[in-house]
Parts: sequence; structure tokens; C-alpha cells
Amino acid sequence: MKTVGYAAHSAQDDLAPFHFERRDLRDNDVAIEILYTGICHSDLHQLHNDWGMSQYPMVPGHEIVGKVIDVGKDVKNYKVGDNVAVGCMVDSCQQCDQCEHGDEQFCREGMTQTYNSPDRINGNITYGGYSKHIVVREEFVLSVSDKLDMKRAAPILCAGITTFAPLRDFEVEEGTRVGVIGLGGLGHMAVKLAKAMGAEVTVLTHSKGKIDAANKLGADKVLLSTDEEQMEDAANSLDLIINTVPVKHDLNPYMPLLDIGGNLVIVGQVGPVNELNTMPMVFGNRGVSGSLIGGIPRTQEVLDFCAEHDIHPECEMIRMDQINDALKRLEKGEVAHRIVIDMATLEAA
Repeated sequence: MKTVGYAAHSAQDDLAPFHFERRDLRDNDVAIEILYTGICHSDLHQLHNDWGMSQYPMVPGHEIVGKVIDVGKDVKNYKVGDNVAVGCMVDSCQQCDQCEHGDEQFCREGMTQTYNSPDRINGNITYGGYSKHIVVREEFVLSVSDKLDMKRAAPILCAGITTFAPLRDFEVEEGTRVGVIGLGGLGHMAVKLAKAMGAEVTVLTHSKGKIDAANKLGADKVLLSTDEEQMEDAANSLDLIINTVPVKHDLNPYMPLLDIGGNLVIVGQVGPVNELNTMPMVFGNRGVSGSLIGGIPRTQEVLDFCAEHDIHPECEMIRMDQINDALKRLEKGEVAHRIVIDMATLEAA
């Protein structure tokens, strides 16, 4: 299938129009016309080769919603015209212990990422959602309820599942005291999801300018992490902290906020953090862990949960030809929550 997208040809290049071919449908494939694609901070890391594994040309994008335009002969769950979504991965071995219990992101043979990853069958590098079409194995296609606004649903496929998974893993429910560090793309979704689960939510921010935004999102409390008195008064006040900060930073100020047995979960930074003082962990049975997106069953669960509770990411819509400016703004921290590309503008761009 001939299609078009926007690609970078090196870590220094801007994205530019790129014509390429999607694979012919395999028997279990779904072909999708992409309608909207979210921009994720990890797209920046990949484009700049921050993790040392980028391959070019690269078509980013793993927050994808669209419509089915064709299906392989063995596809059972989707038909032409269905509203569907694709997240951060498009294949896995489907046979290991992790795949069998729905954690395909931890596939023993390695998941196939939506972009910048070798296809399991032909070895070609995958291209992502900054494009007009995508072809995906049926098991990695997700259903999108009519209750969701397609224009704003795309970031649920990364920002939504990335924060939803640890909230579920740590069994957040009515009365659980949840802290959220950062109020960007991931953080604002963590607030909305935790509130819908019945949690008491505290936003932790170093910026006074985020206080009003946190309150509007439904936060019960806002703590300024730069205010030592506020931080001391909040000691032992949280059961779980979702840490969405995407750069190297210091975890130590946040550990005393956890009650005994509490946990801080890192979902933002992939890489080093400042040296960690283990005393609050050992003497308070507090834990630090990481969480990587979520498996396909849980990703479907978060889409359905958002539909049921009318939860949508806060989105700014852009044209495809505005992508490079949008990425520069994201890098500078000038994006409040999430940016979504209207892919109908791609051909004009």
C-alpha cells in the first residue's frame, strides 16, 4: 500500500514529507486510515537518538486512532468502517509467559514497537503514526467506543495507559491517597484517571503557575515541591506517587511523603536519576518501581474506562505542517498537556 508520512532522516533533521509503502495485508492484518495521531515526549527522545537505538528514516507516532479500511481473510474482530486505535506496540511472540497473561510489552522475545523496531516476520523497520495509513496485526488493534471523541482519544494510547497501569497495579480505589508529580501529558491523565477511581489526588509541582490547572483537573490538593514547609507538613500523607517527570531529577524530596509501605512509580524518566538515599525506603518499607505502558488487555481497559467516565486528554490540535514547531515547543516545555495532529491535513502539507 503506497502511503505518505513525515520522517526524520537523521538525529539532526527536521521531519519532512516521506513517501513509502506499507506491507501487503497478511491474513491476520488490519489496514487503518489514520485520522489523528498524538505527539509523545518519547518521540523527541527517539528522533534525537537519546536512547542510542534510533534508526532512520524514522516516522514517529504511537498514539493512533483511525478507521478500518481493509482486513485480512482471518480477521475476526474488525470490519471496514470500525473506529480503532493502535498504541505503542504492534506485535510480540504471543507464546511466552508474559504474552499469555497480557503483558506483551514484556515479551521474552521483545515486543515490536509501533515505530523504529524490526518487523517480526520480514525484518523491515516499522513506521509509526505520523502517516496516512498503517497495517497492524489484529491482536494489537484496539476498539474505540462511540462515546469517545476521536479528535481527543489518541493520547489515551500512551499517556493514558502509562498512568492507568500503575494505578491498577497498586489497586487504587475509593480513598487511596495518590500523588502525581508533574502535570504535563502524562500527569494530567494520571489526575483524571485516579479521581475517576475514587482516589484523593495531590499534585506535586515546582511551579505556582500549575496550581489553577491542577485544581481545574480535579486535584484535591496541590503541593509546591519547592516549599520546604509544605513538604514537611505532608510527610506520610500518600499511599502512591506517580512520577511523570521525563528528565533526570531528584527523587529524595518525595520519598518522605509516602506513608509506611507506600510506593513511588516512575513512568517518565528512562535513564539516570540523582543518587537515591535509601533510608526512607528501609525505615518506612517504601518502594521505588518503574512501569512500562501496559499490555493489550489493559490498554483496551483504559479506552473503555475513559469512555465510561467521559475522560479525555486535554489536547491542542495542529496541522501536519506544524509538526516541527510543535516538537520544538515540547522540547522547551511550552506544551501544557498533549498535542494531536489532524491527519486530514497531511496531504495538503
